[in-house]
Amino acid sequence: MSDVTQHPQASEQQLREELAAAYRLAAMFGWDDTIYTHFSVRLPGGGEPRFLINPFGFLFEEICASDLVVVNLKGEVVDGDQAYNPAGFTIHSAVHMARGDAHCVIHTHTLPGMAVAACEHGLLPMNQISAEFYERIGYHDYEGVAFNLEERERIQASLGSNIAMILRSHGLLSVGPTIADAFQIMYTLNQACDIQLAAAQIAALTPVQPIEAQLARHVCDQFRGVEHERQLVWKAWLRKLDRIDPSYKH
Repeated sequence: MSDVTQHPQASEQQLREELAAAYRLAAMFGWDDTIYTHFSVRLPGGGEPRFLINPFGFLFEEICASDLVVVNLKGEVVDGDQAYNPAGFTIHSAVHMARGDAHCVIHTHTLPGMAVAACEHGLLPMNQISAEFYERIGYHDYEGVAFNLEERERIQASLGSNIAMILRSHGLLSVGPTIADAFQIMYTLNQACDIQLAAAQIAALTPVQPIEAQLARHVCDQFRGVEHERQLVWKAWLRKLDRIDPSYKH
């Protein structure tokens, strides 16, 4: 297990509210897949790592802070009275075991994400948004539904030190030091996949121009320099959600 980096100062209640907000926003953006897929955040404190995750059977649009369950790396629910998705535990525990810097993990089954996950060459550097992931995205070969805990080692190897991963024939995954970071990375990754899907639809009519490697690397470095802006975007999303429905805090 990698060393756990210092978690940004946040109480468990704040993390509960922000993770519940992430679920509500994902539903608003159409990222949800009925009761499937899952987001998690590691809780601060010493001792055995624990993380918050959604209870299985809840729609994203109805999840509240108090609904989230606390799970340890053994798969035991240590706070809460609901079961969790076992495939979700395999994926999230794999990341939390190996990446001390990845406090938040987001996994989705969006249409553009699954479409790109089905492409042999994965995400292509064909626009400014996708350039953010140049040499910063991993790929994990499909092994079936993630019920096998032995797959965790291979998930860890596939993710490496990247900020995101495409699970082939499956979906997308993003990680970050905060919920804000992981959520905005997923937002951008999903946009990049959406653009690639749209470009593929017109490729028969007009050639699609990719960004050459040196320039893509330069643009990626530019994005690295403004990663603090993810916090500003997250605060804006929270203000929007508070205007629409602040019940996620309950």
